[in-house]
Amino acid sequence: MDRRVLRERMRRKQRQIRRRKIIKLVTYVVAMVLAVIFVIRGVIFPIVSRIGGKSTGSSQQVQADAEGEDTSDSGTDSTEAQRQPLKGQSDVTKVASLTPGWHEDDNGRWYQNADGTYYTNGFAEIDGVEYAFDSNGYMQTGWVTKGVNDYYFNDDGSYNPEKKRPLIALTFDDGPGQYTDKLLDCLEENNAHATFFMLGMNVQNYQSEVKRMLDIGCEIGNHSWDHKNMFELSLDDVAKQFNDADQALIDACGQASTVVRAPYGNCDDDIISTVGKPFIMWSIDSLDWSYMDADLDYNGIMNDSGLQDGAVILMHDIHEPSVEAAIRLIPDLIAQGYKLVTISEMAQAKNVTLQPARYAEFWQSALDEGLVPGYAGNSSSEDASSEDSSGSGSSDDSSEDFSDGSGDGSDESDGSDGYTDGSEDGDEDFSSDSGE
Repeated sequence: MDRRVLRERMRRKQRQIRRRKIIKLVTYVVAMVLAVIFVIRGVIFPIVSRIGGKSTGSSQQVQADAEGEDTSDSGTDSTEAQRQPLKGQSDVTKVASLTPGWHEDDNGRWYQNADGTYYTNGFAEIDGVEYAFDSNGYMQTGWVTKGVNDYYFNDDGSYNPEKKRPLIALTFDDGPGQYTDKLLDCLEENNAHATFFMLGMNVQNYQSEVKRMLDIGCEIGNHSWDHKNMFELSLDDVAKQFNDADQALIDACGQASTVVRAPYGNCDDDIISTVGKPFIMWSIDSLDWSYMDADLDYNGIMNDSGLQDGAVILMHDIHEPSVEAAIRLIPDLIAQGYKLVTISEMAQAKNVTLQPARYAEFWQSALDEGLVPGYAGNSSSEDASSEDSSGSGSSDDSSEDFSDGSGDGSDESDGSDGYTDGSEDGDEDFSSDSGE
């Protein structure tokens, strides 16, 4: 056979072998690509979407109620959980499971709906039981805060409507002063809030402290311009006292006061109507201005029989012993289960709409008896508030719950009722021993 013919046949044979190899290789590549796509879509994506997680394989074949569950048992309209897609862009810590129901991984328990969604950031009723879910979709236990309200969820995740977190409103008068910033440090570190009833004459010297109060969630209160006895002023002068102080607050932080406390607690219906804001008294008087002793301040409050849910505590942030006592009180009250809130937060949590009226405490007994104006849980609360703006169910004299000791306000500076004006010392921070 001609050698050229032989070489040609061998070249054709080699081309055929190469074609077969290429076809086989392409087939292998296509098969691998299809396999990879299957693995990525069916296995890798779910695993990546819940980094480090793993499904236990045990789930209850139950489906949560449809969107729009009634969460009224929790006492709020804004707690409903959101449904999130398991493979959505926001689902960065969840492993998708093919089975609806409860699942558990190293981070906790979560619930998958049959439509491929899970609950986040709110409450949802599942199989007749209400649960709370965090922003990553995990079931929560213990105290869960939504807005100003706290809700308790048992170890199994079920909502416990019987447990209520007691609320305390710490209030501080006569500041701001040189110790206020230290007090704000403690409040911020403990995620606690307080209400500051400030004098306009001091605000202008401590504007950064006033702004910081708002920044950390505290409430801005008005204590007049320079601590005058309102009973000794004309109504025009009363209005000027509080208007000037409000302007100082606006200049400092861009916001006027939301609540008011009259010096010595001295106010009546005409004064309240003139100012047009809620006037806040107190249920526990620390007497810190009198003691000037941190231990006495601390023990007096902690041992007071009125230290209970709904109490309003009066202190002063212009005295160093008072601030030292508060720095001890704040973490200790929290450790005892109390939540420290502002006056407005207290009112909102207690279903009270604050009005131009007098408020001393938010005890449940006072609410039930109709002594707190604007209480939505009492059908006669509106009538009570319109008939008696003092909120105490009595005349405009101080009730037995008001420990201001000021009587009719005609003689506050003689100290006969345990209060002295103290303004004669000329302290530029108005370090008065007024008690209010």
